Amino acid sequence: MAARPLRIAILAIVAFAAGLLLARVFVPAKPSLPATEHATVLDQSRTLPELSLVGVDGRPLGPDFFKGAWTIVFFGFTTCPDVCPTTLATLAKFAKQLEDLPEAARPRVLLVTVDPERDDTEKLGAYVRFFDPGFLGATGSLDAVGAAAAAFGVPFAKVSLPEGGYTMDHGSGIFVVGPSGGIVAYSSSPHEADVLARDYRRIVSNVEGRR
Repeated sequence: MAARPLRIAILAIVAFAAGLLLARVFVPAKPSLPATEHATVLDQSRTLPELSLVGVDGRPLGPDFFKGAWTIVFFGFTTCPDVCPTTLATLAKFAKQLEDLPEAARPRVLLVTVDPERDDTEKLGAYVRFFDPGFLGATGSLDAVGAAAAAFGVPFAKVSLPEGGYTMDHGSGIFVVGPSGGIVAYSSSPHEADVLARDYRRIVSNVEGRR
């Protein structure tokens, strides 16, 4: 009688082992993520909704703006006293370090304003091009900017100043959007051009290698 429970136990172990083997065969393994120095790479790209933003040329960015190209996205505003100009200057150095990449792998740099009341297309365009002629900017209604910030998970708020007027508090992270149109990585501040460039190369190589 003791043999029967033993046989049942053995069969259960065999079934369990077979289940693990089948899981390995039929369940795709998660893709390995690149070892970055500072950036956080997402297990799966975060799909972005259609955004109602307008470029500095006055044209809507369109639902397919992020598809087919690599894009670095940063949220800020033109009268920002410190974080924004520092970050854009860093991104200008970062972009120069990637000029040896194939054109399709070089990223666009997009600043989305969190202060659409003051940052019209003309003002925003002149601001971003001061740092690099190829930089892009986007603005829109307050609702449109709010929806874009929510899609990227960026907090922002208007803060009144004691002497009158206001400034903007906002998240200072940098986002990497892949050619699929989704967010693939995020880098928190502080930002260093060399580190950003090395991380970006690893991210692009990893994503392209999985295609």
